[in-house]
Amino acid sequence: MPLVVQKYGGSSLADADSIKRVARRIVDTRKAGNRVCVVVSAMGDTTDELLDLADAVSPDPPERELDMLLTAGERMSMALVSMAIANLGDSARSFTGSQAGVITDDVHGRARIIDVTPGRITEALDAGHIVIVAGFQGVSQNTKEITTLGRGGSDTTAVALAAALKADVCEIYTDVDGIFTADPRIVPTARKIDRITNEEMQEMAASGAKVLMLRCVEYARRFGMPIHVRSSFSHREGTWVYETQGEDDVEAPIIAGVAHDRSEAKITVVGVSDSPGQAASIFKAIAEQQINIDMIVQNVSAIATGRTDVSFTLPKTDGQRAVRVLQSVKAELGFEQLQYDDQIGKLSLVGSGMRSHPGVSATLFQALADSGINIEMISTSEIRVSVVTRDDQLDNAVRAVHTAFGLDAADGEAVVYGGSGR
Repeated sequence: MPLVVQKYGGSSLADADSIKRVARRIVDTRKAGNRVCVVVSAMGDTTDELLDLADAVSPDPPERELDMLLTAGERMSMALVSMAIANLGDSARSFTGSQAGVITDDVHGRARIIDVTPGRITEALDAGHIVIVAGFQGVSQNTKEITTLGRGGSDTTAVALAAALKADVCEIYTDVDGIFTADPRIVPTARKIDRITNEEMQEMAASGAKVLMLRCVEYARRFGMPIHVRSSFSHREGTWVYETQGEDDVEAPIIAGVAHDRSEAKITVVGVSDSPGQAASIFKAIAEQQINIDMIVQNVSAIATGRTDVSFTLPKTDGQRAVRVLQSVKAELGFEQLQYDDQIGKLSLVGSGMRSHPGVSATLFQALADSGINIEMISTSEIRVSVVTRDDQLDNAVRAVHTAFGLDAADGEAVVYGGSGR
């Protein structure tokens, strides 16, 4: 029998009626002749509510205890979905991440999966049960402590399990009908993409597209696992994320989509000595704190002073920590001051067709200029161009660029069934 791994996000499991609807869909998949393993997120806004509760109790909760708290959300979902399946007359077994064999490193809050040993899952599937797994969590290989994978970690759980179980497909269910050329909450005329390469999807996810988590796409690409992104609120064909372009994709669109991200901040290190090793020292101090850097720009040094400015973007959640780290090594590095800005937005244009089509950057910059939007930073890859602008201009920027590249749909607005996009 074919094996299907499904993942349902929080908006698909928002309340009791939603859970019953998902249970019926799972049972229907089983009745269609498949073995079924399901990964679930926490219901609705449960994770945010648990974070708020933790903050009310302690402004700086221990990371171990916070992970213990947050995993409760997915455990609630797995048990409730199993109950709903049992009520429909089928048999389900629920497992936590650690019971499912999701082995991670030791980092609390953003652990990485290093192995999956799904022995108990395989036994349950072989015994004829539907398997329900709590996403977003695992167990440390060294400390045996419970860990969480960070926001969107249930996507990664699903793909990792699908790879370990050698599933035929990993279906990611959300509250929209697939992957769109832009966030349909900002661009109602965004078009659904029928097929997108892993390479393009990685760039979209890294640039802020929330429908799939970046690590999930990386995992799928590494193990050649096809992903089908679709809505749990309809039965329409979704978007297939596949390994490479096929022969039928020779005339693939130049642009796959426009992604945006409001989760980053910008730090400018002012008055850095323009000499070998200065940039290395700055980013070594950041790296030692396990902080990821996105875009980096260094200005031309002033001839009179021999100094320059270095700007970079990073997650807002790490912003103040990075500032404290750099302030602590100010005397060693010899820079003049730090500037911190968390009111920025990043827009990214993604498409593998860029490789062979000149003029993409010119069209992008002209669209922003015509809308009166100033560009603060620019970063490029072979299939992506990203710009940083003001946060309050980002929505207008996305709509302007989407239209400039002819991505608007002519047949109506995209449907958003839920609210979170996950």
